[in-house]
Amino acid sequence: MDGTKGMKGTKGTIVVPGGAGFLGRVLREYFSGLGYRVIVLSRGASGSDVVRWDGENPGDWEATLRGAAAVINLAGRTVNCRYNEKNREEIYESRLKTTKALGDAISRCADPPPVWINSSSATIYRHAEDRPMDEATGEIGSGFSVDVCRKWEAALFAAETPRTRKVALRSAMVFGPGEEGVHAAFRRIVRIGLGGTLGNGRQYVSWIHDRDFVRAVHFLLERDDLSGPVNLASPNPLPNAEFMRIFRRVCRRPIGLPATRWMLEIGALLLQTETELLLKSRRVVPGKLRDAGFRFDFPEWEAALSDIVSRETKR
Repeated sequence: MDGTKGMKGTKGTIVVPGGAGFLGRVLREYFSGLGYRVIVLSRGASGSDVVRWDGENPGDWEATLRGAAAVINLAGRTVNCRYNEKNREEIYESRLKTTKALGDAISRCADPPPVWINSSSATIYRHAEDRPMDEATGEIGSGFSVDVCRKWEAALFAAETPRTRKVALRSAMVFGPGEEGVHAAFRRIVRIGLGGTLGNGRQYVSWIHDRDFVRAVHFLLERDDLSGPVNLASPNPLPNAEFMRIFRRVCRRPIGLPATRWMLEIGALLLQTETELLLKSRRVVPGKLRDAGFRFDFPEWEAALSDIVSRETKR
């Protein structure tokens, strides 16, 4: 397959390394519904259309890439943990080694996939309350999480894959029904009365509805003119205080106890996570998608959340 050709009018195989979790499930359901075969590369899971790999070394998994329509790499250890030395090393290695392994395999492939979408994160931008951050004018931040994203993207773009277009997916939090996703975590704290303002409430929350996430990925697969870093986020991020107020209203929980920074620090220590995940202001907007003509089905938070809650009741 010529890497300069798009996917319009074709059906084929999509390979999803690290696709055993929430986002992998969402992508599998969407693309399978369109007639694609979706193959997951997994370190541990097994089942139909699941191929084992170790995320580092060459192996039989490389055969899945030959003639594939696309690769969508989701592999990476969760960042919902304490950033101690051991966890930091695992977070780096789980992203950098898998990306390098994919790049090496694609470079050796006689019939490589025409497009390779690799996860990154909207957290690559600085803490921003003052203005939105798009791909053209956004300012890259500093610190551990940002450094992970920078090196992750550098590993992607350093790969020698001249016949494969590459996209770094700077995704915001993806909300959708399912116990393994971020929505379930927020829903739980809201329903037990703890869904008040976090910190001072001014930090922006960037988010995207799961339907728009998969539609945007599909859009990127078909658009040969889109490459490099691409923000996947609703065009309407909102301050945490408003975000949580809408969450309480949609879930019919009028009371939500607020949590100050020091309370969050104690809670994060007990839960073995970091307050950065809640307190960093991510005011990220989808500049490239907007300019390319992508239209969101759920650009506003209340309508997006109402749809997710409605779908939960039908599961």
